[in-house]
Amino acid sequence: MDFTAHQLSQYNGSDPSKPIYVALKGTVYDVTTGKSFYGPGGAYAMFAGKDASRALAKMSKNEEDISPSLAGLSDKEIGVLDDWEKKFQAKYPVVGRVAN
Repeated sequence: MDFTAHQLSQYNGSDPSKPIYVALKGTVYDVTTGKSFYGPGGAYAMFAGKDASRALAKMSKNEEDISPSLAGLSDKEIGVLDDWEKKFQAKYPVVGRVAN
């Protein structure tokens, strides 16, 4: 399933009847099993319902870094992002992609 940014934002953990989704490099993962991290009040709640690629690459929780943009990232940051991607792939089911 393809998600627009607006559709993805509906899965941010604020509605307990909906799953929690986080996108990484355009792939949308169901992170509901990690709701203690991604749900309201969790350490990574700011990533829920968004593509958090840039923020994860930079190990940042700053609002301005929560973006799908990889422009200007260093090789080291891309490596960090690739490590996050492996973790997500091993832990969470893929539910779709972010539509361009």
